[in-house]
Amino acid sequence: MVSNFEVSFPRRCLTVTISIICQIALWIWFLGCIVTYKIGKYLLVEGMGIKSAEFIMLCVYSVALVLNYCLLPAGKWVLLGVLILWFVVEFFCHWYFTIFGANEIKLKGYNDCFRNTIRIFSMSETRLIPDLYHIIQHLLILLNILVLL
Repeated sequence: MVSNFEVSFPRRCLTVTISIICQIALWIWFLGCIVTYKIGKYLLVEGMGIKSAEFIMLCVYSVALVLNYCLLPAGKWVLLGVLILWFVVEFFCHWYFTIFGANEIKLKGYNDCFRNTIRIFSMSETRLIPDLYHIIQHLLILLNILVLL
């Protein structure tokens, strides 16, 4: 007869491993907002440096990751809260304007800022279209939220 511990332990190890991989992937990916990432001659994202809001968010995410492992089980909820807040902020910085359109000033500023980055979809004259970097970043944030739930 197999005990519950013998069945749940391997499953728990797999879940923790997947969670750690997702967290590291998001951390490394988001580091691109601090340092510039290029693929050959193509710009994936231009880093904003350590004097940026992105660096503060990277620090907040890093602290939440540490709390997740050092302050169980409460740390999980801190990390989940940070990820959900981050996802909401990203939604209102990017996807809100993709869905509902953007005014001329917002659209021009966004398109000028990300004009040289790798894109899956072309820029639009009426809607903000996130570049490849931001699409993957938002998917990684969402994946991390789902893994924690």
